[in-house]
Amino acid sequence: MFAFAAISGPDGSLVDIKVTGPKSFLALGRGGPLRETSALSALPKDDSCLPVFLGAGLGFALAEFVQRYPGPFAVVEKEHELQKLTHALAKLSPKDRERLLFLDDPNPQKVLVALTRWQGQHQGLRLLPIPLPFYQRLDADYYGFLRKELEASARFDFWARAITPRFQSASPRVLLITSKYFLMGEILRACQKMGLAHELITIGDESVGQEEFVQKVLRSVVTFKPDFCLTLNHMGVDREGVLIDLLTRLQLPLASWFVDNPHLIIHLYTRCISPWTCLFTWDFDNVASLKALGFPHVSYLPLGTDTDRFRPNVGHAPAEWKSRLSFVGNSMLFKVGGRLKSAHFPKEMTLAFQKVARAFIHSNQRSVRDFLASDFPEISARYETLADNEAKLAYETAITWQATRLYRNALVARLLPFHPTIAGDAGWRIEFRKASEKPRFLPELNYYTELPIFYTCQDISFNCTSQQMKGAVNQRVFDCPASGGFVLTDWREQLEDLFTPKEMVCYREADEIPDLVRYYLAHAKERQRFAQNARKRVLACHTWTHRLQSLLATMREVYAA
Repeated sequence: MFAFAAISGPDGSLVDIKVTGPKSFLALGRGGPLRETSALSALPKDDSCLPVFLGAGLGFALAEFVQRYPGPFAVVEKEHELQKLTHALAKLSPKDRERLLFLDDPNPQKVLVALTRWQGQHQGLRLLPIPLPFYQRLDADYYGFLRKELEASARFDFWARAITPRFQSASPRVLLITSKYFLMGEILRACQKMGLAHELITIGDESVGQEEFVQKVLRSVVTFKPDFCLTLNHMGVDREGVLIDLLTRLQLPLASWFVDNPHLIIHLYTRCISPWTCLFTWDFDNVASLKALGFPHVSYLPLGTDTDRFRPNVGHAPAEWKSRLSFVGNSMLFKVGGRLKSAHFPKEMTLAFQKVARAFIHSNQRSVRDFLASDFPEISARYETLADNEAKLAYETAITWQATRLYRNALVARLLPFHPTIAGDAGWRIEFRKASEKPRFLPELNYYTELPIFYTCQDISFNCTSQQMKGAVNQRVFDCPASGGFVLTDWREQLEDLFTPKEMVCYREADEIPDLVRYYLAHAKERQRFAQNARKRVLACHTWTHRLQSLLATMREVYAA
């Protein structure tokens, strides 16, 4: 640690700083102010670069600099005690401070990320380090490291190498931004099947927008040279817009495929609208509303399935799995309870919660926010006063989950006379604890290792769709037929664009369920015919490879020029 002491001249003005520590020395010494201002010798006469002062010094260099250089500049200094003595930055005029980027983070990697983002905001002008001499003695690990990195950046024309025409070859190169989200594995396998060159950047600790993640992106852009980035549900996109700013500067397109309701996510990213971002949504009903938010490129892209994983004869099923009628899914009981417990909504919103959720089931509104405005104006007014977007989205999510819980509960209850098998969380035992006719319960099934086998040994797989997607279809209508199974599903408008009436059996009202179950349990050949027709359709149109091909075609159409 160093201590600083001001040395004043006869008139009381600051002339030097004495630095005391493991070694004591003067900041300027015999060189005086000239020792500091000599660092400006490399400064060009015009504003063709972005000067970065490594240290503010005593203010002599800065005072001369602002007179000579008209453009933006940065100062990196973490020595707060030194600033209290020199007032070097405080002496700058308000006009000069407007063009100043000041960075004092003690982590030099974070400083580099901030400088890179700043560079992107100024047309990629080269960064010119201006190292003030005594700072290199003060902390070589910090200021010396930054000097070395910035000098290397100046020699290496990063932006010229990074900004290249996209989609110039028949087979584009894909940079996958991955996490533990389960569908990214399917996208990876689709890339492999199609022979697409791809590279993965994994986010391990939700540190989106942080320096390590950004550095990985920059490194991949130069070495791998992707045509575009692909992520799911905006994973990797930070709320502050660091990644979007960077990709915009790089002119590198981003495809973000929402496989959950985007309106329960996207409002957190109000700074992330860019012409270099394409949104894809599993629900066609979201296309217009996402465009209304300002996103210029929005496309419909439904879910699909992995027919290598979901296929007949995929494995041996335990005897207890075999069933004439089954439902696989979460009761939502504990999810709703956990959200209500953690969110602490205002009293009036909590009291109306059950009524609002039940009414949302029967509403044609796709958005909880729009539904509140039209059907519950008093609750809507209170909702709009919530502290931030996170609080509003928490309430929207809670309503959606509770509506799904009530909807599933009512429909699955229609199966009870047939003694179905329910595979899911323990909440189902609580939901049906008072039912006179009890289902058979199985624990939750692993999507990858157990569910593909489970579908192959069911006569009827029952499906009821989440209330977050009132017009769209879920994963089961693709996975179950791919396994050779028969699925009985609730009707959804977008289902008609994906399957024909000869491929899928639907119910529109809860009262239809018992008769349909009874009929198809008794008519095995008809079940098999529907299952075979649906499987043919899935293999021909609804695999993850089909979806990736559609996504690539859209990205090429938008960005090839």
